[in-house]
Amino acid sequence: MVLPQDIHEQIFSITTEEAFGNCALTLFRYQVTYNPVYAKWIKLAGYQPGLVNHWQEIPCLPIQFFKTDAVHVHPMPKPEAVFTSSATTGQTVSKHYVKHLALYERSFLETFRLFYGAPSAYCILALLPSYLERTGSSLVYMANALIKASGHPMSNFFLHNLEELKEVIEALKIQKQNVLLLGVSYALLDLAELGVSLNEQFTVMETGGMKGRRGEWLKEVLHQHLREKFNVNQIHSEYGMTELLSQAYLRDGFQFDAPPWLRFTVREVNDPKTLRTDHKTGGINVYDLANVYSCPFIATQDLGLLNANNQLQLMGRFDNSDVRGCNLMVD
Repeated sequence: MVLPQDIHEQIFSITTEEAFGNCALTLFRYQVTYNPVYAKWIKLAGYQPGLVNHWQEIPCLPIQFFKTDAVHVHPMPKPEAVFTSSATTGQTVSKHYVKHLALYERSFLETFRLFYGAPSAYCILALLPSYLERTGSSLVYMANALIKASGHPMSNFFLHNLEELKEVIEALKIQKQNVLLLGVSYALLDLAELGVSLNEQFTVMETGGMKGRRGEWLKEVLHQHLREKFNVNQIHSEYGMTELLSQAYLRDGFQFDAPPWLRFTVREVNDPKTLRTDHKTGGINVYDLANVYSCPFIATQDLGLLNANNQLQLMGRFDNSDVRGCNLMVD
């Protein structure tokens, strides 16, 4: 099984369900042939690749394998990057081996333009202290590229210098500049408690995570608190993870929109082989076709529900951190 030479163009040119399905099935056959972790898991889990005829029938690899195995096609020369997840003491990190950084850059830049327009229309302020304090963050890589693409002299990262950020915000309000304030949840809460008031020029986007700095908040409660503190009508959110090369964005307070090459299904909580079709809560499966060389088909530990337009609503996470099926690989 050899990939078409123009597979990257095919992926980023998807506009229809049929085109998505064709690309997904091509990548599935490629993965079964060249990704030993995925192929072994499919065999041990009892799937029959020859019977897969629709993209929703493609088996999704439990995301835990990114912590225990090198999930990528073979052979792979030295990857251009290895993104790692954040973890508290004693936890094993996920590793995402990225063959071509250009794929990641194209994915997040085209997605940003699709939902927000050109990065050059914004001053981008990235408040990502927990990510900046370690190496290997895919979110920091994305934010850095967006900052460069913005071209605004005040676009920058901010670590713990919240007073400086507050001064920058006040200056940008005077300039009547459109601003994207991108931040991890606990840091945005810290900033909000300084009495920072924003206006309609600002788009506030939380990337999730208290990172052990605060207790976990329900997303609805977090967004309501930030709206009131920042004096804005809406809080946006980014749904992405170390193991993906694409993101979905929440802009209306309820549902995440995905680019055409990223789709979701929702599986039964106690039966991962069965998909829910009743628009009720289940485990989220992600089909990220930009993940050509790692694994495009991932069963996450997140819970959500999906509407008919491929819009996702997050509902929480599994109580048990271990996804069933991982122990199949233990020798």
